[in-house]
Amino acid sequence: MPLAHVKAGSAAGKRKATGIGPARRIAEELRAQNERFSAAVENMSHGLCMFDAEERMIICNRNYIDLFRLDAKVMKPGIRFFDILQHSVDIGIASQSAAELYAVRKPYIDGAKPSTYEETLADGRIIVISHRPLASGGWVSIYEDVTEQRRAEEELKEQHRRFDAALGNMSQGLLMYDADGKMIVRNQRFLELYKVAAADFPFGTTHRDALKRLLELGIYTKIDVDSEVAKTEACLRAGKMQSTYRYLADGRTFLVVRQPMSGGWVVTFDDVTERRRTEERMTHLAHHDTLTNLPNRSMFRERLDQALSEPKVAPLAIFSLDLDRFKAVNDTFGHPAGDWLLKCVAERLQRCLRSEKDVVARFGGDEFAIIQSNVRGAADAEKLAKRIVEVIGKPYRDKGREMHVGVSLGIALYPGDGQDADTLLTNADMALYRGKSEGRNIYRFFEPDMDAMVRERLALEADLEAALSKREFELDYQPILDIASGDIVGAEALMRWRSPSRGLVSPQDFIAAAEETGLIVQLGDWALRKACSAAAGWPRDVRMAVNVSAAQIKSGGFARSVISALAFSGLPASRLELEITETVMMDESDKVLKTLRQLRGLGVRIALDDFGTGYSSLGYLRRFPVDKIKIDRSFIHDLDKRDTAAIVRTVIGLGTELGITVTAEGVETEAQLDMLRKAGCGEAQGFLIGVPAKASEMSRLLRSREKLRQSG
Repeated sequence: MPLAHVKAGSAAGKRKATGIGPARRIAEELRAQNERFSAAVENMSHGLCMFDAEERMIICNRNYIDLFRLDAKVMKPGIRFFDILQHSVDIGIASQSAAELYAVRKPYIDGAKPSTYEETLADGRIIVISHRPLASGGWVSIYEDVTEQRRAEEELKEQHRRFDAALGNMSQGLLMYDADGKMIVRNQRFLELYKVAAADFPFGTTHRDALKRLLELGIYTKIDVDSEVAKTEACLRAGKMQSTYRYLADGRTFLVVRQPMSGGWVVTFDDVTERRRTEERMTHLAHHDTLTNLPNRSMFRERLDQALSEPKVAPLAIFSLDLDRFKAVNDTFGHPAGDWLLKCVAERLQRCLRSEKDVVARFGGDEFAIIQSNVRGAADAEKLAKRIVEVIGKPYRDKGREMHVGVSLGIALYPGDGQDADTLLTNADMALYRGKSEGRNIYRFFEPDMDAMVRERLALEADLEAALSKREFELDYQPILDIASGDIVGAEALMRWRSPSRGLVSPQDFIAAAEETGLIVQLGDWALRKACSAAAGWPRDVRMAVNVSAAQIKSGGFARSVISALAFSGLPASRLELEITETVMMDESDKVLKTLRQLRGLGVRIALDDFGTGYSSLGYLRRFPVDKIKIDRSFIHDLDKRDTAAIVRTVIGLGTELGITVTAEGVETEAQLDMLRKAGCGEAQGFLIGVPAKASEMSRLLRSREKLRQSG
């Protein structure tokens, strides 16, 4: 029987058994298939559209309609492909005309092979279209929105571009290792820093191999590879950054920093050769005197503390040294010569030492200190002291000039004179004070019952330090007279210390101690502010003169203190006069000159006090133009002497020529005032004009003179 008949018979039997006709069964199977097909199509993540050979749509899914923002009512089976394109143009989703879009698609429709292409919609979205021809004619297209994917790809490309740019422009070399310890990134700077080729460090090189290669190339002179690898592995396990200095054979220094990261680590290489040299220089400068290159006070103290902390401390001698007649050299020959002399003294002191453990340091100015180690009693220390006195006392010759200085020494012995650094240094200073009081070119050992003068000085310094907080200081004001008009044009603020235990202490007794202890800066700030506040209540044509020490100006914050005092009091800068001595002018440092010029630029007047008592006053006037010079009271006292009178007239004439006000101090008689008036002196100050008085008394004096002037 033919197979078709058998099948037909079987089918007939089945129909008879089930009672379902063939047409109905086929329809149900077709419906089930269509449902499954529709479900599959509708649940696709992509858009789908199928067309027949006549370019009419057979079916499309919802994703296709949503993707192109099409109207579902328009998208009915049978709609022509061209009409769909026109619809997309009408709703603004297409970026070209329907004809242009159709011309692009037509080659794919007519083609007999699958193809894929992209289309960019008017809103910027990117659609990938996969075209597949059907055997019966027509085609099916799959549509995928890849906008976000393309954006992510572009961002990734941009990140790669930035990463490459960063790597290429880094000042540091960089290597990156993966979790297996193999190199996966290497920038050009690494190759440049180490002066190697890329072939020397190919990707995949391990940390160990890289270290070995650097040794083979002679870049590293000595390094324990196993130890370095172990350190790095321990660092990575702990998740901590590791930094190491690498010293190259060519003298350069690299800072190598390893930083753990997820799945490996990154290493940076930085050439810090100059930075390290600078740090070493800064460290050296922090511990050494810039002029003589000797250890400074800080370094000396470290060495002394170190010597005293050793398990078995050998006997030591501590020397405190101070040059004699050094100021005379400075005043006579100037600062450059003084600096040259200090360097010569430093060299001679170093030659006097016999042991490498001995230390000579410069504490500042003409102060030096020495640690003599392994001292066998006072005789060894005395032997060194005599040698120093002899060597330092020999003449110094420079550029045809001969200079002479001496040295005084104070000596304290360990352990007899002290068990710690502070005690030893203090006792050596006490011995030095004793020697200074007895003469010059002398050395003295510390003695427990040392001169009461030294102890009194230390007690004075202690009381002085507490006096400011206890408000024991006062200001008196001495008037300054304009000789021609007879008017009081200003006053000088004079500091007074009324101590409960000492009574009224003379400035000559405490100012020097305040300068040595550094308390003068605080005292000076207090006096400046108080004086400006007092002057703010005086007539507008009356100036306030305030004395300023060299230590204040060198402190670094003096200009700010002046500006603050003026702002706090409301006193105009033109009414403030700062009196400086030649000690300030002798320091020609940029800081001092800059500070004085800054204040003068604000309108503050600068007066040179005690003019004529130094050696180089005329030179100071040439280097820094002041507003006033004050003739020292010693000249006014001897004004009746012919030579002194000549000097005073010369100074007054000099002031007139330079346009500088000249004030005579210490005027006590009418005869003196008359002589100054005839010589053309501008101002006078002294007991004849008025004794120092409280601010309230000064105010009354100024008010009474103001009334007299107005009534006259």
